[in-house]
Order: sequence, then C-alpha cells, then structure tokens
Amino acid sequence: MNTDFVQNVSTKPMTSQRVFISYRSQEPDAGLAQELYNQLVAAGHEAFMAGASISWGQNWVERIDEELKRCDYFLLLLSEQSASSDMVAGELRTARELHNKLGKPVILPVRVNLPFDDPLNYELRSFLQTIQQRQWKSEADTPVILSEILSLLSTGSAPKPLAEEITPTPIVGNRDRPPLPVAELELPGGTIQLASRFYVQREPWESRCYEQIEKNAGLIRIKAPRQMGKTSLLARICHHATELGYRTATLDFLETDESIFEDLTVLLKRFCALISRKLGLSPRTVSEFWDEELFGPKENCNDYFEQYILTPLTVPLFLGLDELDRLFPYNTVAKEFLALLRSWNEKAKVNETWAKLRMAIAHSTESYVVMDTNSSPFNVGLAVELPEFNQKQMLDLVARHGLNWETEETRQLMKMVGGHPYLARLALYHVAQGDLTLTQLLATVSTDAGIYGEHLRRHLWNLQQNPELAAAFQQVVATKEPVCLPSMSAFKLNGMGLVTLQGNEVVLRHECLYRPYFQSRLRIRE
Repeated sequence: MNTDFVQNVSTKPMTSQRVFISYRSQEPDAGLAQELYNQLVAAGHEAFMAGASISWGQNWVERIDEELKRCDYFLLLLSEQSASSDMVAGELRTARELHNKLGKPVILPVRVNLPFDDPLNYELRSFLQTIQQRQWKSEADTPVILSEILSLLSTGSAPKPLAEEITPTPIVGNRDRPPLPVAELELPGGTIQLASRFYVQREPWESRCYEQIEKNAGLIRIKAPRQMGKTSLLARICHHATELGYRTATLDFLETDESIFEDLTVLLKRFCALISRKLGLSPRTVSEFWDEELFGPKENCNDYFEQYILTPLTVPLFLGLDELDRLFPYNTVAKEFLALLRSWNEKAKVNETWAKLRMAIAHSTESYVVMDTNSSPFNVGLAVELPEFNQKQMLDLVARHGLNWETEETRQLMKMVGGHPYLARLALYHVAQGDLTLTQLLATVSTDAGIYGEHLRRHLWNLQQNPELAAAFQQVVATKEPVCLPSMSAFKLNGMGLVTLQGNEVVLRHECLYRPYFQSRLRIRE
C-alpha cells in the first residue's frame, strides 16, 4: 500500500461511499470496470457503471448526470480509447466542476495500458494535471489498485494533490509509433501530430497563415466549430514560426482554472507569468514588477510585456492563444482582455518593439462578447473560418486510409457527415481497421450504438445543461426550413457545430446524422 497516495479529507470514518465508474465498453476496460464494481459492492459501497446500472428505457443522459451529482468518488479508467472519448471528457469535466463547487467527487484516474508518457489531449491534461494517477498493465495490478481504492473509501480520503502542475507533454511532436498511411492508423481525437500522414491541408488558408505571421503586426483569427481542426492548424503555424527562427509561446485556455477568468488582475498576472515561463524567464518577475497602487492591470501588463518580454528579444515572438472563447462568458474581463490584444496589434503597426509580436487566436465564436468596433480584435488581421473538407479532400483522405472507395462510397459518407474532419476520420479509421463496413456504419450512424454515439450524446448532454439553448435547437430540428433564432442562441449552436448560419437564419448541420437522433431524443414530432 502506497501511504503517500492518501490525504485524509474527512475525520469521520465513512462505511459506504457512492462510486461512479467511467469506462469504455471494450476490453480490458469493461472487464476491469466490472471487477472493480463487483468488489466495491461486496465491500458495502454503492457503485455505478452504465452497463450494469442503467435499466432498459431509462433516459441515459439524465441518469448519468444524476449519478455524477450523487457520487463521492469518480473512478476514471483511462485507456487509449477512452482518452479520445467525448463522453469521458464530458463526465470528467462535470466531475471537476462539481468537485470545485462541492468538494466532491474525488477523482481517481487509472491508466489502463496507457503509459504515463503517452500524451493526453489538452482537455484531459487540464483536468488531471494536479491529480495523482495509477497505472494498470495486467490483471496482476487489479488487487493493488483495488486495495488503494478501498483504503481511500473506508476513511473518506483523497489522493494527495501533486505539488506542482505537470508540464504539459506536447501532443504534436514525434512519437515512438510514427503514423503510416495504412499500416499504422490513427484513432482521431485532439491535435493531429505534426508528422501525421492523415493531416489534410486546407489551402489557401494555411499558406496565407504562414505569410501573415511573417509580417509586422501579423494577426490570425482561426474560427471554426469544435473538432474542426483549429488546434491542429495553430500547432502548424507555431511550428512554421519556429522554423523561421521566432521565439514561440502557445497558451491553451482549457488549461487555465476557471476561477482565473473572474478577475482581470489575476488573469493578466497569470498570463504574463505563463508567457515568461514558456520563454525560459522567471515568472517571479511579474509580482516584482506589478504596481497595483499606481497602475491598472492592463497598464501593468502592457509595460511588463514591453519591457520584460519584447525589448530583450532580437527575433519576433509568435503568441498563440487556443480555446480563447472559454474566456468569453466572463463578459467584463473578456472585453478588457480582448481590447488589450487589439491595442497590442495596433502598437505593432507603428512601434518597433511591438512589431516583434505576431499573434494567432483560435475560437469557435466571438459573439458572446459585444464590443466596440474600435476595440475588438475580431475585425482586424487575417480571418480564417475553417471550412469542412470538400469532395476532393475527402477522396484524398480515403486513399490515405488505404480504402479502395469510388466516388459513390465517399458521397454516401459525406451525405451523413459532410466534410467534418473529425467525424470523417473516425468513420474511415473504423472501416480501415475492419471494425465494420460502410454499410454497417451507415445503418447505425444516428444511434447510440453507432460510432458517433458518444459524439451525439455529448451534444445532447450539453443541450440538456442549457434548457434555453435546447429549446432553440428544438425549433431547428422540427423543420427543414431556415429558422430565425435569438442571435446568441444561433451563435452558440453554430459554435457547437450543430447548425450553419445563413444570413440571419440557421439550418441544421449534417441533416442525416443529427435530425433522426435529436428528433428522437428531444421528443420532436414531424
């Protein structure tokens, strides 16, 4: 028993705990989940795993949400499959939010045949970076892990948090298993590695992005719904900047604690400290420099960036900001931060020191924040709205997966998912792996049993957390005609990738995939 693993969070012994087991339904995950479930129940605890606990006919999404709110412990079985699962990420996000508000559930991650040096996507890393993890390699590890879990549950304890945040492992670098066109397929999820043979360029956008950051005051705005390739493109722009000899720093706002967004001073201090650390400078200089008695947070940030970051540089600095719209719901702070970015871009046009700064920001929508035209960064620079793949690009991607499809097979897939990069790659991966045929895939495409089941349930879950947005989306699903929605609902649904904007109206995206599923799940009658 590893005594360093335990931190007592309750002085009162607890004989029974509620444990939510998050897992994927393939082996060895399912077998391990079942064994842990059986042992936890035998020890007198209440355990929940979807396969064993949800009855036929129950509302799956509502039951999951209910159990997450009730559980004391969240046992996460993290495998290569679950690490790319939308639903696992959604469950973990909810567990973290509940823990931050209520002090529970305690999160217990177990890596199932997933080495510690195997990089997770940004979202999972941001949730787990300060939480201890255990590793399961074979059935011999089960008793040891179970013993640790039971010990924690018996006293209402939690693993000791890590002393420092884990330095994020780059996703985009070379891996021990370099991708090959057919022999080494890649399960899609997260950023596509720089060396990937499955990355499809969307010209002329990439070339224009590279040209833009070579210019003084270069600013790129990458906008697209979720899972459309924004982060992958941002990684390649950053790589191009590195090849040009620039210094580079990329920040992912998913990795920032939500509480940081509530206060502009706290946000800007953290922002300066993170940039400093990524450039090999001491973050402590931020506290030493900041003068809150004489200057406001934006003035302090401006001066710090100019004096400590830009002035010493002899080459340009590329600054990449990913998932920027995570800040947008905090309207007042978001306005000030975005206005600051705009002012930096304006300075770069006329000031030699600021001209070293080149920026790229990635977001799904900017319309959470209403800003004055003169202070918004969303009407300057190069605007890149990433499109879906066209038929030629889809045929290219099909060939890279080693599939001998004709145009008709590709057309059938595109009828379901258009040219959505993630959805298309997921289908091609499973067909190329021999998991199912295109005919089998199309037969179950709009069901929970199909390969898009988790993608669909993730959207349903998000909608059910926001009844106003769900009601707006019901209007879209109920008709095949364009619908005029309140602008905020329209932009949010577009950012989620569920609708397409057409002037002041919206239409359903991926008609054959989304309409059958949501007509059933949202109880809509034609």
